[in-house]
Amino acid sequence: MVLNVLILGKCEYGQALEIQYKLLEKRQRKEIGDTLVLVEHDPVITMGRNADRENVKATGSQLEENGVSLYEANRGGDVTYHGHGQMVGYPIIDLKSRGTGIREFVSTLEEVFIRLLKEKHGVDAGRDEEHTGVWVGGDKIVAIGLAVKRGVTMHGFAYNVSTNLDHFNYIVPCGIKDRGVTSLEKLKGWAYRDLEAETGAVLGYFCSLFSYDGYRLVDIKDIL
Repeated sequence: MVLNVLILGKCEYGQALEIQYKLLEKRQRKEIGDTLVLVEHDPVITMGRNADRENVKATGSQLEENGVSLYEANRGGDVTYHGHGQMVGYPIIDLKSRGTGIREFVSTLEEVFIRLLKEKHGVDAGRDEEHTGVWVGGDKIVAIGLAVKRGVTMHGFAYNVSTNLDHFNYIVPCGIKDRGVTSLEKLKGWAYRDLEAETGAVLGYFCSLFSYDGYRLVDIKDIL
């Protein structure tokens, strides 16, 4: 099977969410194959189904002054942040056709970034026994929050490449008070701002670990 890849570039969260729902419905009806949406969002805080509003530390006026939007999302997890320099991926994947459960899917998604960080960047990343995502020591570099609708996944991962980490001070990331966040740029100690260069590596590891034969780039007008 070949994976469809839709690259939206910079896209407002609400617009990307609408696209996700349309793709979700098409995948549920088997009108399209498995699809991965890659996007870079304008600054936004999203709250998962179980989010505690107190984990948003900034006031509404503070967020507005700094150009940060706030959305409630139907994914798992608590509060997270998306912004420039962060690669966000939304896998619209039929778990039933793959014979895969959600836990196995999440574990494989974590493995994509654990291997990429180690083999491409020399960064020792791993899992945390209590929390999903990919961690470097006590700091999270990839957040994962998914929803499954009639056997098809939506929402996904957020990989901090050159994200403005100061913006995480607006929240308690994922509701975890005793951990931090990091980025590839911070870990490498030099400016690493090319999300496009990192895209090929992410797609390569994603296809390999999820056993796709490869991927094809699709245009939004052709898939919607």
